[in-house]
Amino acid sequence: MSDNTNNKGIEDQGGRVRAGEELNVVGVDAWLKGHVPSLQGQPEVTQFSGGASNWTYRLKYPNGDFILRRPPAGTKAKGAHDMGREYRVQQALKPVYPVVPTMIGLCEDEAVTGSEFYVMERIAGIIPRKNMPRGLNLDAATTRRLCTNVLDKLVELHQVDVKATGLDSLGKGSGYCQRQIEGWSARYTKAKTWNVPSYKYVMAWLKERTPQDVANVVIHNDWRFDNVILAENDPTKVIGVLDWEMATLGDPLMDLGNALAYWIQADDNKLMMATRRQPTHLPGMLRREEVVDYYLDKTGYQLDRQRDWALYEVYGLFRLAVIAQQIYYRYHHKQTRNPAFKNFWIIVNYLDWRCKGLIKQAKG
Repeated sequence: MSDNTNNKGIEDQGGRVRAGEELNVVGVDAWLKGHVPSLQGQPEVTQFSGGASNWTYRLKYPNGDFILRRPPAGTKAKGAHDMGREYRVQQALKPVYPVVPTMIGLCEDEAVTGSEFYVMERIAGIIPRKNMPRGLNLDAATTRRLCTNVLDKLVELHQVDVKATGLDSLGKGSGYCQRQIEGWSARYTKAKTWNVPSYKYVMAWLKERTPQDVANVVIHNDWRFDNVILAENDPTKVIGVLDWEMATLGDPLMDLGNALAYWIQADDNKLMMATRRQPTHLPGMLRREEVVDYYLDKTGYQLDRQRDWALYEVYGLFRLAVIAQQIYYRYHHKQTRNPAFKNFWIIVNYLDWRCKGLIKQAKG
């Protein structure tokens, strides 16, 4: 690592609250003080720009620092943006997977600020977004250690004792792979707009090759570098894992496929680089095929990477396309005004092309 042993001032910070996404600060403050009576004064409220789904705010008091999560305005997909579920999953995981934030409370009374929400303690640290924070320059060896540490936390999650968490009923049992492929196919069809491809070829290929589940474990379902928090005094150490909205019990290889959908490496083309949202292009980061080999070696799951891995990678890309399209659908129908979503239809077209390229390689 370079001379960044003291990284105070580069930990992740919130920014100005977007127009139309303001909180009822008076109502939230009164509710939160009912859970934490020792709080003093009024909170300084900022909003995080990361993420394209739930709205996330920082509530900074003179003697307390918290994160509030709430769903976006507008029509929501069935089963999505369930604050109660996300809250309870983290509360159950915390004792056996300590990098989960500490929960403060869940508010199901929409009168407080227009929707249900929950509040958790803020973990102060560094979130590696599209680029590492300015002033944080890691050499290749340190970057590789960061990379493997992040992957190790995913492995650790997949090895959590489900019974010890009390989350036995979180999933639906065997048949996870089949349910996911069928479910995401149905969601895409429902959210399709005129300016995106049909994905019929990709969906048919996935359905034909649907694998049996290799295991039924706790999976995160949105594993990315910008969902982890790194220690300020050691930017290779993972001290927090965020965004548990889609966590469930399911197939760990599907979870890894989802993670690789965001994994843009240094020699990818310009179109792929334009979609990059995490620093996986840096010297020292593992390549996608190295990530798969590392994970399989750590977990012991048996898989022929050359022959069988394509299914999981295509699934991850297709699922990402559906998520992007669901978000774009909201923008297209004026259910959100966030300008960041304006060109998501282009990403959906690109992901179709990338899926078909992987399928062609697999057939070759």
